[in-house]
Amino acid sequence: MPQIPELPGDLVPRHSEQDRWVKSEVSKICGVMLDRFPGSQPISFGVRDLDKLETQDYWVCEKSDGIRVLLFVHTIIPTNAQTVYLIDRHNSYRLLSGLVFPHHAVPSDLLRNTIVDGELVIDVDPRTRKATLRLLAFDCLVVDNENVMSKPLEKRYGRLKDWFYRPYAQMMRDYPRMADTQPFDIKIKEVRPSYHVEKVFTDDIPALQHGNDGLIYTCSTTPYVTATDNNIIKWKPPSENSIDFKLVLRFPPSRSQTSVPDYQAKPFFALHVYCGEERGVPKYEPYDEMYVKDEEWEQMKTSGEQIDDRIVEVHWDPADSRWRMMRFRDDKPNGNYRNVVDNIIQSIAEGVEKDTLLARSNVIRDAWKTRHGQPIGPPPAPSNARPPPPTRMDGAPSRAPPGHSERPRPLDAELRYGPLASSRWSKVAGPSVFAGLNR
Repeated sequence: MPQIPELPGDLVPRHSEQDRWVKSEVSKICGVMLDRFPGSQPISFGVRDLDKLETQDYWVCEKSDGIRVLLFVHTIIPTNAQTVYLIDRHNSYRLLSGLVFPHHAVPSDLLRNTIVDGELVIDVDPRTRKATLRLLAFDCLVVDNENVMSKPLEKRYGRLKDWFYRPYAQMMRDYPRMADTQPFDIKIKEVRPSYHVEKVFTDDIPALQHGNDGLIYTCSTTPYVTATDNNIIKWKPPSENSIDFKLVLRFPPSRSQTSVPDYQAKPFFALHVYCGEERGVPKYEPYDEMYVKDEEWEQMKTSGEQIDDRIVEVHWDPADSRWRMMRFRDDKPNGNYRNVVDNIIQSIAEGVEKDTLLARSNVIRDAWKTRHGQPIGPPPAPSNARPPPPTRMDGAPSRAPPGHSERPRPLDAELRYGPLASSRWSKVAGPSVFAGLNR
């Protein structure tokens, strides 16, 4: 599992005067609620989204496995003072030192208020094994005191490169020793038209120095949304789709004293789904069970690490028809919202594999070029042509059945992955009372 970076900077105490002030500044310049993370959130990829890629212009890039953050550059012009903050998904702010961003038109001046969207990753050089903390910027909300959220992505991306990154990169070339004092390096994530997804698989992902978590498709003609955005779609192979739940342990009673839990016994690993907030308090409901082997439980006990009441990322194991643990996600304040969980399960059931994306690329390309009045070029391969053997992202053969049609239909999840809740302790089966507790 790729390493998740620690966030740099000095944490601004929540509810402090500085915290209230900096959040009010962000709220004012980008028009969001004071205590809300301003970033957008994607939806999971389903068969229906293949039609979206055909009828609208989408860009595609690899989905980095890191920590989602916003970078807030705050400049007070009269005093020529610039402060830089990192905002995480908890909507916590960290004051950074060592970063300076010059103005795009007058390099001797400072870039004014700017909010950049990105992913913080750890890049490891394959030759030297040197690890570099790096911010991969891919979008922006505000640049040089101008709110650009209403502009399409292609315009925002241009501002990100030309107004934010280019003067910064030139400064780093002119003064390379500044890199020694910076908390992280900064790069712009490269994107491609959606019909070039094969190049992302063959060229971009193999060259990465950090972990990859699938693909991100973003509509290039729509505005920035500070919530769940149906025009941002994350794709993973069905077997690698994951969901974030809250893990709640339920221990059986002690044999000698039934009113006391037996904390040495293997508990019931309950997965609770996030259902929003009531009066500012997160609300969760029981959803299903996470399967943990006996030897894995023994390792958990010896680790000395808190396990209960944490956000855990799980994936669906089609061989056992059970949820299996991937890692804890302490970087996320809550698990996936219930509707998001339903969408991810639908994505698992529909099973859009890598070869399906590749098979649709010619149709997506021709539709794109037709919209823009460009010559289409060679026609796509005939539908009866034998496709190449399907592969997973790691190059291994896929278990998905070959020979998908040009417009694949949703497949029966039971035939491919087994029922989504066949565990005897699942939320739709098993006893209503377990270990003296109501389920």
